[in-house]
Amino acid sequence: MHEWEQRVLVKHYLEQGLTKAAIAERVGVSRRTLYYWLASGQLDRPIDRSVAYPARATKLDPYRAIVEVRLETYPELSAVRLYAEIKAAGYEGGMTQLRDFVRQVRPQPPVEEVVRFETPPGRQGQVDFAEFRFPWGKRFALLVVLGYSRLLWVRFYSRQTMRVLCAGLESAFRFFGGVPRELLFDQLRAVVIDDMRPDGGRVIENPEFLRFAAHWGFRIRACRPYRAQTKGKVERPVSYVRKNLVYGREFLDDEDLNAQAADWLVRVANVRVHGTTREQPIVRFERDEQAVLLPLASRPYQSLLWGTPAPELKRSRPATVVERRSLTAYAELIEASV
Repeated sequence: MHEWEQRVLVKHYLEQGLTKAAIAERVGVSRRTLYYWLASGQLDRPIDRSVAYPARATKLDPYRAIVEVRLETYPELSAVRLYAEIKAAGYEGGMTQLRDFVRQVRPQPPVEEVVRFETPPGRQGQVDFAEFRFPWGKRFALLVVLGYSRLLWVRFYSRQTMRVLCAGLESAFRFFGGVPRELLFDQLRAVVIDDMRPDGGRVIENPEFLRFAAHWGFRIRACRPYRAQTKGKVERPVSYVRKNLVYGREFLDDEDLNAQAADWLVRVANVRVHGTTREQPIVRFERDEQAVLLPLASRPYQSLLWGTPAPELKRSRPATVVERRSLTAYAELIEASV
């Protein structure tokens, strides 16, 4: 790309409001060069597109072929590594021009297109855990989002266990007032014991969680290994929770954290205009989805494996008052009785 072409692109990106660092990366020049163009008025210099400006000779020129061949074979080699290699071959230039050249010629892997699957009302919910750290310790946010309306539920827990997952899902079902027909999970150990689909097999679900799913009436679905992006409807809310709920707020303890989260769901998350549906999740939910959810189970799930809750401590009996006497008093009593 000639310099006049780069300067045209710079002016275009400046009009779009991109940062100078982003513009330098897109155009393929160093930030130092970009700042020089801006400070010296180079961008306003008349441009003759019929003239191909000859490239200025640099110390890197004799080593460009080496860099290109190395990157063609090993596309992820860093500029630092390449600098060490061509320096050993005699390169006497600096790192900046090498970084600019590497940025221009490094092969870019094809971007895997993620197909967005939209589901009908009441069909699917997506579930995920996300780790957060607070002054009083590490906590796990359990998020459940309905695939059609994007109605969101979230609560924070101190552990990431099957018992927590089941209790959290039951709270989410009560929040929604019903149950979606299927729930999509990542490769959670509490849900999936093994996934043999890459070898032509099937998903092996955790038997205890299968019983929980049967109790509430939903079907278990699991993302394929290393394909968590198919669960994007809940992956994006994780980032949303980090930036909009947690970041910049202060929490006293777990009770305050979950109280603020519950208030945030009602006042912010579920009444915002969603970027994909262009509707408020609560409006879309109440209009199209609420009525087609499966009904709630008549009672919470009771596991035979978890045992019963720890009994409350019994109140202790009042202590018996024992009269204490000296040995002399006891001797007097014995003599009086003889």
